Amino acid sequence: MNIQFDQLQNVNIEEVYGPLEQEVSSLAFHSKRVEPKAAFFCLKGENFDGHEYVNEAIERGATVIFGSDSSLFSHLQARYEWITFLVVENIRSAMAVFSKFFFGSADEELKTVGVTGTNGKTTVAAYVRSLLTLLRLPTGSIGTTGIWSSRKKIEYKKSTPTTPESLDLHQIFRDMRTSGDQGMVMEVSSIALDQCRVEGIQFDVAVHTNFSEEHLEYHRTVEHYRECKLRLFHQAEHRVVNIDDEGMAAELLEMGTKGLLTYSTEDHPDADLIASNIDVLENGSVFDLGYKGESEKVFVPVYGTYNVANVLSAIAAALHLGFEWGHILSVLPELEGPEGRFQVIQVPDDQKVILDYAHTPVALNRLLEEVKKLEHRRLIVMIAGIGIRDFNKMPKMAAAIEGKADEIIVTVDHPGYHDPQIIVNQVLTGFKQPDAPNIHPTLSRADGVHRSMTLGREGDIILLTSGCINNAQIIRGEEIPHSDEKIIESHFPPVAQ
Repeated sequence: MNIQFDQLQNVNIEEVYGPLEQEVSSLAFHSKRVEPKAAFFCLKGENFDGHEYVNEAIERGATVIFGSDSSLFSHLQARYEWITFLVVENIRSAMAVFSKFFFGSADEELKTVGVTGTNGKTTVAAYVRSLLTLLRLPTGSIGTTGIWSSRKKIEYKKSTPTTPESLDLHQIFRDMRTSGDQGMVMEVSSIALDQCRVEGIQFDVAVHTNFSEEHLEYHRTVEHYRECKLRLFHQAEHRVVNIDDEGMAAELLEMGTKGLLTYSTEDHPDADLIASNIDVLENGSVFDLGYKGESEKVFVPVYGTYNVANVLSAIAAALHLGFEWGHILSVLPELEGPEGRFQVIQVPDDQKVILDYAHTPVALNRLLEEVKKLEHRRLIVMIAGIGIRDFNKMPKMAAAIEGKADEIIVTVDHPGYHDPQIIVNQVLTGFKQPDAPNIHPTLSRADGVHRSMTLGREGDIILLTSGCINNAQIIRGEEIPHSDEKIIESHFPPVAQ
């Protein structure tokens, strides 16, 4: 693509050093992924500064460099006079706007749904993807469990665990549009909103699940965390709000009733969608679904009140996109959920292994309430401290589980650059009796899963929680392959369901 930089729209360029016109064939923010004729973006993070890799990017063929260091670019342009150096005020904002332009604004040709909330983003995104596809709007998804088209999971090297960087996002939008998908649902994290990753995207629908304390290792204050999440709803045509949520619903309702649908599992009188009389069965949930003064008895293959709430949010998104009520009801029994969210694996001796990557105290409490409704003898639960998250949350996970399980395994997820023993010790501080004989510390997720399996007996439920991401563990900056399912299979050969 031949680009004249003095004619770019919406990219706030402060200074240009070098040619005003260049051919650009690819984009990169990692110097080792630079290809000939690439535009390279000098992103900054806690542990890196892309400006330090400009020379490597040029050696690999970059011909355009976006950054914020005017003095560096002025100096480099004298040496690389054929390179265009662009000084911008906000590099992430510039990357978002330029990436959208470079990949043809594909997001504008898709029906887009953004999902935010402390808990439930992954599940809601999966339900929306499944529901819209069942309604014959083939829809892909972007989030914690990876990149999915309407048909299958796509092999894609994600730049972040949840919401990819804007450069990756717009390439995914283009690829999905090219493959024939017509919709895209994505998890939108608070950090992504703060870092301009979705800047320039006008969502058709924004969905709110709930709000509680999280990500304070990044945001520092709950107020900043909430403010970042609210930004999503200022760049959406329609809103879906969990009216039961005390953390953020009030602020969203203050934005007005235009383009608003609300949902409730607590018989809230002002909710548009209400689920009541919820019964948990072995293969899903049955409940009364109320909408516009009418009520229908429905079955969905999901477990528990909080997941029924997630289904309501997906239904509301479909209504916003113009789908008929009767059509939506007809496909609900076929709804599919995400990997690793209340995923029940039947194993020998009438045991059940349940995978649910709940990784906040609120999510863990909700999960325990629903798991205990299933028939079982003993409950064995694995919790984890997540090294790449807020250390202050770790003891709260212990406090949430203490006294609620027969055996408790404490382990580590994604230690990052931390010593696993320090993480385990931090979790243990949340127990009133950390030396109790039913508390079992382990130093890796693999060891934790193995220990959980060996503790199981006939009729038990083994619940494996926390945040395993993309079948890997993040250790010292590297993604080390890991699969809970493979470890489970090594203990229990799969049986017919």
